[in-house]
Amino acid sequence: MTNKVLLIGAGAREHAIAKAIVRSSNAVIYAVTKNNNPGITALAVKVFREDESNSSRTAEIAKKEGIDVCIIGPEAPLAAGVADALDKVKIPCFGPKREAARLETSKAFTRDLLVKYKISGNPDFKKFASTEGVAGYAQELLDRFGGFVVKPDGLTGGKGVKISGEHLATPKDAEDYARELVSSKHDSVIVEEKLEGEEFSLQAFSGGGNCASTPLVQDHKRAFDDDVGENTGGMGSYSMADHSMPFVTQSDVEQAQKINAFVAQALEKEFNEPYVGVLYGGFMATKNGLRLLEYNARFGDPETMNVLPILENDFVELLRKACDGSIKECDACFAKRATVVKYLVPAGYPSSPVAGDEVKVDAAAFDERDTQLFYAAVNEKNGVIKTTKSRTAGVLGIGDSLEEAEQRAQNAVCGVKGNLRYRKDIGTQALIQKRIEHMRKLRG
Repeated sequence: MTNKVLLIGAGAREHAIAKAIVRSSNAVIYAVTKNNNPGITALAVKVFREDESNSSRTAEIAKKEGIDVCIIGPEAPLAAGVADALDKVKIPCFGPKREAARLETSKAFTRDLLVKYKISGNPDFKKFASTEGVAGYAQELLDRFGGFVVKPDGLTGGKGVKISGEHLATPKDAEDYARELVSSKHDSVIVEEKLEGEEFSLQAFSGGGNCASTPLVQDHKRAFDDDVGENTGGMGSYSMADHSMPFVTQSDVEQAQKINAFVAQALEKEFNEPYVGVLYGGFMATKNGLRLLEYNARFGDPETMNVLPILENDFVELLRKACDGSIKECDACFAKRATVVKYLVPAGYPSSPVAGDEVKVDAAAFDERDTQLFYAAVNEKNGVIKTTKSRTAGVLGIGDSLEEAEQRAQNAVCGVKGNLRYRKDIGTQALIQKRIEHMRKLRG
C-alpha cells in the first residue's frame, strides 16, 4: 500500500524531509509550499503553491488527495493551527496542535511548564507584561550572575534575543528594549540570567508521551567566521560520529534526553492528549550543569540536514508510530557517521541580502551518499534558480570522521555557483577545539 505523505514547507529543512520520505518504502510526496523549491518539486508527485499557514485550505487538500499522514516543517503553520484543522478531518499529523506548539511560540509558556511540572533546566527568569520592574530585575541578575538576557515572548526567527555585554550595556537598556517589544507585537517579555557555556541541539520524535532521540547537533548562528557578526537563522552545523558532542559529558546527554521525555509527558497532562511532533531542545552545558535555552516544536534548520540523511529506519514508519503513540526511544537508529552542513547565503546576508541572483549547481559535486545539496529559500522559474533575501542552500558532507565530513562539505560547496558566501570554519577542528577549551576552563 502506498503512503501518501503531505509535506508542508518550502525550505532546506523540508527538502531534507522530502529526501527522507522518498527513501521510505512505498511513500509518495504531496507538497504545500509557498516557493517553488526545485528540490521538493523534483521529488513530489503533486505540488500546491499555497499559503503554508492556511489551515482550512491545507485540510481541504489533504482530504481531497486521500493523504495518509502529514508532516509540518516550519513553525508558522503550527502557530496557525494547521494540525488542528487536519485533526478535524481525521488525518494524522506529525506536528503539534496550536496550543501545544506554544512550547515554541511562547517562551513564557515553556518556562512556566518546567516550573509547574518540576522539570530541571530552567535558568532564573521572570515574565513582564510591561516595563515595570525590568531594570530592577536585570540589575539583580547582573549582580548575581554577571549578566542578563531579554527575550520577546513569541516567534522571532531566532533573532529577537538581546544579551547584556553584547547588545545591552545597562539594566536601563533592558528596560528600553522591553518597552520596544511590548509596544510592538509582543504581549510580554522574559528577562533571565545570562548563561555561559556551549550550546547543542537535541531533537526527538515524540508521540504518546514517548521520545526517540536523534544525534546531538551544534548549530552556528553568527553570520561570519570565528562566531562574529549578527545572529542568523543558522549558518551551518555539525554532528559527530558517536552522536554526542566533544564538549559535553554523558550526564549532559542523559539529562537532555530526560528533560525531553519529561516535557512530552507534561504536555500530555497539560492538554489531555499526546504531544505529536518534534521536541527540539536547545540546551547549554554550563559549569553548573545543563540548562534549557528554548524549545522548538519542529525540526531545526539546519539540524535536520545533519540527522535525517543518516537515519537508518523507515522515516514514514517513524511518523506513523509517533502519530499512533507507539514510538519508543529505540525506534530511531542512525549510522555512526559524522556530518557537516555549510549554508550558502546571498551576498549581504543577513543585514542587506541581495535577492534575484541566479544560482547554478554542478550536480556532479553531489553523490547523495557522502555529499548532498538542500535548496532553501530559492525560487525556480523556467529552469532558472534565483536567490531570495533568506538563506539559499545547505551543503552536507558525511564521513566516518568529522574531518572527512568537513572536507567533503568544503569540496561540495564549490559545486554551487552564484553571488553567495558561507562560513568556512564550520566543522573544522580549530573551531571545535575552541569549544572544548571553553568548557574545560568553565568546568575545570
